[in-house]
Amino acid sequence: MKIGIMGAMTEEIAGLVDAMGSRREQVEVGRRTYHVGELYGREVVIVFSRWGKVAAATTATELLARHGVERMIFTGVAGAVSPALRVGDVVVGSTLYQHDMNGSPLFPRHEIPLLGVSGFETEASARREAALAVERFLARRREWIPDEVASEFGIAAPKVVEGAIASGDKFFADGAELGELRGRLPDVACVEMEGAAVAQVCHEYGVPLTVIRTISDAADEGAPVDFARFVREIASRYSLGVVRSLLGG
Repeated sequence: MKIGIMGAMTEEIAGLVDAMGSRREQVEVGRRTYHVGELYGREVVIVFSRWGKVAAATTATELLARHGVERMIFTGVAGAVSPALRVGDVVVGSTLYQHDMNGSPLFPRHEIPLLGVSGFETEASARREAALAVERFLARRREWIPDEVASEFGIAAPKVVEGAIASGDKFFADGAELGELRGRLPDVACVEMEGAAVAQVCHEYGVPLTVIRTISDAADEGAPVDFARFVREIASRYSLGVVRSLLGG
């Protein structure tokens, strides 16, 4: 089975690409570099999706149509919506919503026109497999991230949850806006900018998707603080460790 692995930040895929070794092939299409080869004994195509729903959907379509991937994994960061989540926790997506989809009054808010669904559910077995992989990684987190680095970001006892994810072309950095989102989609655990767009493409192509998001912030006024450093020193190592655990490396 060929697996497509996407990340919305170059740092989130850099370690994975390096782990493929020198025998990988690079395919340049649409200002993206698709890294084709093997990772931990599995046939993969790894790519930086770029930010936002359109960019992610374009990349996902290319992976499915040109590269023929049969399973998709999206790894990256997200802002917490649930008050129970802390920086360093991990959310495995159960349902993916496009929080900025609004075709009313022609369609109910959040419903995807012509598909008749408001959220895209992922396969329960794949979610559980991913959650177990995250648990294995977190149990060995200190091998990947020094305690002093984790403590700088307040990471002490990170956990994994299966939860709904809301995607849209917006970086949340305002508590009031986050509260409004909670009112519309009360089951959402975190927010990001790509997952639900990839979920729609996978739904239309009939390909299973796993979305794994590391919580980087509370999606409020403090969201931009040290974001780049968090991605570089925490999220990139989470992505590598979790995918390695998931693929059996």
